[in-house]
Amino acid sequence: PGTEAVHAVQAHVQNLRLRLSSQLRRSQLLPEQRAQPLCPGDASIMRLVGGLSIAIAHGAAVTPVQKVIQMLQTMSAKGKEEKKEEEVTFAKFKTWCGTTAESKTASIADSADTIDSLQAELQKLATDIKQLSKDIARLDKSMDTWATDKKAAAEVRRQERDDYKATHKDYDESIDATDKVIEILKAQSADKKQQSDALLQMSRLAMVPSQSKRVLMAYLQGDGIHEQAPEANAYEFQSGGIVEMVQKLKNRFREEKTALEKAEQKAKSEYELLVQNLEDETEGAKAERGRKASSRSKKQERTAAASEELQNAEKEKAADEKYLSDLNTECRLKSSDFENRQKLRQSEIEAIEQAVDILTSASVSGAADKHLPGLAQTATSLVQLRRVQAAPQVRKALEYLQAASKRIGSKELLETAEKAANDPFGKVKKLISDLIVRLMEQANEEAEQQGWCTTELATNKNTRDTKTAAVETLQSEVEQLTAGIAKATSEIGDLNDGVQGLEADMARATEERNEEKAENAQTIKDAEEAQTAVKNALAIIKDFYESAAGATSLAQGVTEDAPETFSEPYKGMQSESGGIVGMLEVIQSDFVRLEADTKAGEAESEREYEDYMNEAKDDKAIKETDINNLEAKKTDMKEDLQRKKQELKSTTSELEAAQAYYEKLRPSCVDSGVSYEQRVAQRKEEIESLQTALKILNGDDIPMPIESGRPEYDSGASHQTGDY
Repeated sequence: PGTEAVHAVQAHVQNLRLRLSSQLRRSQLLPEQRAQPLCPGDASIMRLVGGLSIAIAHGAAVTPVQKVIQMLQTMSAKGKEEKKEEEVTFAKFKTWCGTTAESKTASIADSADTIDSLQAELQKLATDIKQLSKDIARLDKSMDTWATDKKAAAEVRRQERDDYKATHKDYDESIDATDKVIEILKAQSADKKQQSDALLQMSRLAMVPSQSKRVLMAYLQGDGIHEQAPEANAYEFQSGGIVEMVQKLKNRFREEKTALEKAEQKAKSEYELLVQNLEDETEGAKAERGRKASSRSKKQERTAAASEELQNAEKEKAADEKYLSDLNTECRLKSSDFENRQKLRQSEIEAIEQAVDILTSASVSGAADKHLPGLAQTATSLVQLRRVQAAPQVRKALEYLQAASKRIGSKELLETAEKAANDPFGKVKKLISDLIVRLMEQANEEAEQQGWCTTELATNKNTRDTKTAAVETLQSEVEQLTAGIAKATSEIGDLNDGVQGLEADMARATEERNEEKAENAQTIKDAEEAQTAVKNALAIIKDFYESAAGATSLAQGVTEDAPETFSEPYKGMQSESGGIVGMLEVIQSDFVRLEADTKAGEAESEREYEDYMNEAKDDKAIKETDINNLEAKKTDMKEDLQRKKQELKSTTSELEAAQAYYEKLRPSCVDSGVSYEQRVAQRKEEIESLQTALKILNGDDIPMPIESGRPEYDSGASHQTGDY
């Protein structure tokens, strides 16, 4: 039984290999690409083996078509149940969105009212503080003025007091002098010298009027004095008029002294009153200033507190607004995601039901009942077959990987061998396959980077070289452009002739091919009906799940308090679909075998026709592209004639920019350490070693690698396209 199962699997693999080889020959790949073997992880092979395993495991109780129908019906019921559960979950989330948005909107409105109130209060406080500052400045200025006035009044009072004392002293001296003169003049015993001295002293007093001084001087010069005989010491007193005058002066001095004393007393009282008024005004101003300063300080403290409250209110409002914006965005995206998920689930259910309708039709179920039971009955479990052969193959594959890791110095291969040492057979293959995929992805990424660097460096060097030479060659380019325009005109004419000839040949080949195709169509019609039905069912399932893999994007939540909705993007029931697709492909391949012989000739003719038509179309497209390019080139060359005179100025700056970009490229594209070729060579050897390990696991006889070179392969091992 095990051998029969292996033969059945090999037959299906060979059938798929032939189909894939035919598709490769019809593709437009380059020759070196067509020579490469298919990837061991090809999805078609995995689905084929998976489908065969399921079919063999279920034995002959049901046909593969009936089993697929049962699986599809189970998937449909599961999809409907999950769709309903998702609707209930989203309804709760939508209710939360509404209530939370309403709450945040009310909070934002409250914050706005608070902000308006605080802004109005701050504006009034600022006005009050400004007015109080003006009042305090006015009071300070008044107190400074009053202090200055008090100081000036004290200075004036001091000056007045000094003047009073000096004048009062003069009056005292003048009164004393008049008393002395009167006494001398009235004394009969006074001699002339005594009188003269007394009168002369009096005439020198500042308080004596000028007129009185002249009278005294005249009297002293002899007008009022008559000398007696020389022997007498006294002279006759004849100064009655002088005495009277001096007496009047004395009386005047006394009156003026009294007036001076009264004036002094009045000035003193006025000064003391002024000082008292200034001090009273100052004390009042100080008290008022203290009250205003205290009020201003309180208002300033309130301003600081209100400003802080305003900032907090604005921050709270901004936070609520951001939360509301994020909430609206999340709810909108979740709603859109929910709609897309629901549409995807409905489309999945409809696709499954369409596939069920197709598979239950007579064209599929009838043919399956007739042709496929034998295939299921002759098979056995691939899982059992792998279990029997697993142990020695795994050991040999691990030994091969360990030896290869030492030979090429690969840490990746050694780690893979160590991880896979105790794993089951399936996990070893998955581990190796995953590493192959990862190494290929790394190679592709590095190749893209290397290609980008090569392109950028080449482009940059070309730019620098071109710009360096451009200044010297601009003049000669005018003549070259003129000649180029004439040459392009001639080439366009030749290409147009070639296009017309190709169109005639293609029309003739198409007519001949249509005649041949009509003859073959009737021969393969019956076999195609069953094949087309299965193909449609397979297309519905595959198209849906391929598109579903990227159909919905998960809306990432931005609000931490949101209720749970969907934690992962929905991509359909991908795990269940894999086995169904595999079985449908097996069924389809069985129908293909019924018509393979009839279609062989048609396929070959079609391939030859398509090859010719593709070549002809490519040739025509190339010629038409060349024509368009030449036309564009002609236009460009004409425009270039006008631009060349303007390019000289910009060429220098462009060269500098290209040099700067080259300096920017050097760290990552030039000075990178290990060469790109070395990294590619090692990764290639790693991948080849892993692929060889997979062949060992599949039962191929592969010798162990030697230390000094690449591993040797069995000359009988197949390396043709399609071997895995």
